Amino acid sequence: MSTELTFSAAQRLRLGLHRVVDPIGALPQAAWALDNAASWPDPVAVEHELLLSVERLNVDAASFLQMEQAARGAEEAPEEGIRRRVLETLSKRGKLHNPVTGSGGMLLGRVLRIGNQLPSPHRDLQVGERIATLVSLSLTPLHLTSIDAVHLATHQLTAQGTAVLFASGAWARIPSWLPENVALSAFDVAGAGPQVARLCRERSLRRVLILGAGGKSGLLAAAASRQSGAELVVGIENHPVAAQDARALGYYDHLLQANAAQPTQLAELALAASGAAYDLVISCVSSPGAEMAAILCTRPRGMVYFFSMATSFTAAALGAEGVGKDIDLLIGNGFCEGHAEATLALLRTEPALCALFVRRYGR
Repeated sequence: MSTELTFSAAQRLRLGLHRVVDPIGALPQAAWALDNAASWPDPVAVEHELLLSVERLNVDAASFLQMEQAARGAEEAPEEGIRRRVLETLSKRGKLHNPVTGSGGMLLGRVLRIGNQLPSPHRDLQVGERIATLVSLSLTPLHLTSIDAVHLATHQLTAQGTAVLFASGAWARIPSWLPENVALSAFDVAGAGPQVARLCRERSLRRVLILGAGGKSGLLAAAASRQSGAELVVGIENHPVAAQDARALGYYDHLLQANAAQPTQLAELALAASGAAYDLVISCVSSPGAEMAAILCTRPRGMVYFFSMATSFTAAALGAEGVGKDIDLLIGNGFCEGHAEATLALLRTEPALCALFVRRYGR
């Protein structure tokens, strides 16, 4: 008797397999190309979709920085270079799935159509409501008619178009007490805080090191680790302004400036600051090459939590093997139950952190 798993038609619609163009049979995230048309010839499929009018994209940091660097390297104005690359990717792939970094982002939009076969909570929405998607743009059918502005400081694009969310896709309403640009930035990394809190509580991890300590995921991770009982929190941040912001919040016992792409130098500084290796190292660095710095700073049977789309998981696995580190390597999952609500609650209970997010990302 065959034990092969067979997906029913309803399961395929729930996951969005009907939108896959190439290769047929792949899941939307792994697929090279999706059909991004707002309308769909099969009326059954339409009833399993949520159609959104796009207003703003929040591009994943690794993807945005790669496009910005590529534009500057080609002597293009960065805004124009990013705009061109986004539109080229969408024309080829039907989704914003950066072919270099493999990452996407998420979006803010307004509900245009709610399929009758969608389950709750999708059925609880109203046409015209504004929501943020909590699944990657690398699996979201997306068509843009225009990109009206590229916001370099916040990695966001003001745009017009349509997007499709499947029944399996999560979303969150925009809170009334937080500027929408800020909420979008927080939702982009909503998995960081609650997952770090869960690790600290459930595994009693008390000595924490955060690489990329001044970025939005690093700051949320620092606040969450403090709230969850961490006794020592050390941060590494290579950008002086971000380091100054992070230091002012008071989460870090030590805030050090070092380059995560220079692992032995960083490890010397981080280990000297703590006097011992760390229970938990969180890598939030948005540029490549940070894997070994995190691994070298982790105690035997400790854990590295990679919350960055710039991570090479091959480099991490083989690198840990190469230096004889028996440690747990955890992939940062963009989703965990209740992560949007937990991140908003974290910002509400940390007014200084919330004020920094508003100052940085409310532009």
